[in-house]
Parts: sequence; structure tokens; C-alpha cells
Amino acid sequence: MMKQPIHSFVQERIGYLVLNRPEKRNALNAEMVEGMKSVLADFANNDQVKIVVIKATGKVFCSGADLESLQVMQTNTYDENLEDSRGLKDLFYKIYTFNKVIIAQVQGHALAGGCGLATVCDFVFAVPDAKFGYTEVKIGFVPAIVKVFLLRKIGEGKAKQLLLDADPVSASEAKEFGLINWIVDEMELGKRVFDYAQKLATQNSGTAMGLTKEMIARVQEKSLEDGLEYAASMNAKARSSFDCKKGIAAFLNKESLSW
Repeated sequence: MMKQPIHSFVQERIGYLVLNRPEKRNALNAEMVEGMKSVLADFANNDQVKIVVIKATGKVFCSGADLESLQVMQTNTYDENLEDSRGLKDLFYKIYTFNKVIIAQVQGHALAGGCGLATVCDFVFAVPDAKFGYTEVKIGFVPAIVKVFLLRKIGEGKAKQLLLDADPVSASEAKEFGLINWIVDEMELGKRVFDYAQKLATQNSGTAMGLTKEMIARVQEKSLEDGLEYAASMNAKARSSFDCKKGIAAFLNKESLSW
């Protein structure tokens, strides 16, 4: 049976999406991008999945776009290249706006589009030896799609340093930049991610986390007045949700909540 470049499984309400192309440093090609979108679509509609973890096999988390594939596509028309680019754009957008929390479990280097993949996740756990970097300009390419999300995450000044300098940074530097959240020893990485995912799944409403993610993504593009009106409407919408009614009732009745 041929090895699949993407595989997935569910364990105790955590959906794992695994990059499984270690011989190519988990470089992203069209097949991998479509495979990730397919797994996420399944997880979005699976009530047994409350948190998603993206991880990888091998020594490298993800080295970015598959340059061999890009070289072949250099003979493509603009429209053909645009269609391929939209595949990665759609993947990153799906992760950023996904209705469930997504955690990146980074066991090795995350470079170029691989760094972008970690960037669009909600939380990032990484090993101390992992390097993070947007190296595109070194080879005459541009970090086009990832830039949109990076600017939102860490701001223009820090984004310029990463995108224009293009030298990879250490995990500790990436944490200072706000690119990642936690640095964890390799032997403990899987357990720490699992435990954190279980904490979120157990203590928080999935509906409320999904709505909060949606608001974070949408409110930044609005004016102050429009943003506040949008926030008020979401506040009103949340009050009528099943989870909110359940949560408030349990709190007032001093009952323990089980999400």
C-alpha cells in the first residue's frame, strides 16, 4: 500500500492531522495541500473532534513549498499558477477561520510556507532546536500569502524583519516575536500538546471558542464603530446558544460543567 502524504486519526476528542512526507522534509505540494483541506473538512463536521493538532513525521516540521514542483510550474501560464496559489491560500484561510482550535506541534524546522503553516494555527508548541523563518526572498520568491496572516499576528515591524531579512530565527527568538507560544523539550512535546488540548476541550465550550476565533478574524478589518456593533451582535447571538445557557445555569447552580 502506497504511503499517504497526509494521514489523520482521532484520539480522545483531538483530531490529529499529520504531514507524512519526511523524505521531502514535508514540503508542500498540491497533493498535500488538498489532503490537508480534505482532513480539515472531515474534522469540521465530526462531533467527536473538539481540538485539532497539526504535526509531522521526520526531523522537519515543514520546509515550505516543494521547489521541484514550483520549478515544473514555471512553464505554466499565469492563470495556472494563480489556480495553484489559491490552493495554499484556501488552506491557510481554512485553518485561520476554522471553527475549532488548531494547535501546531512543531518537532523540527518550520521554514517559508511551513513557517506560514505554523503561523496560521491558533497555538504553537515547538522544540528548542526548531528554526523558524521566511526564506523566500533568498531564492527570488515572495512570501505573499503567509504575509497577510503574519502582519496580523506580530505587526509590521517584526514581520518586516522576518520577511526581508529572511534569516531563520531560533525557537526562543520566535517566541519573543510572538510567532510561537511555548517551547517544550522533544521528549515531552506530544504529551504537553495532548494535555493542553484536553484542557481546552474539557474546560471550554467548543461553540464559544469557535465564535471567539471568528470574531478575532473579522473584527480587525472593521472601523471602531462597525467593530463594536459587530461585537454587540455576536454578544447577543451567543446569549441564545445552547452552550451559553448550559454554562450560566451550571455556574449559578454551582454545578460542575462537562463540555
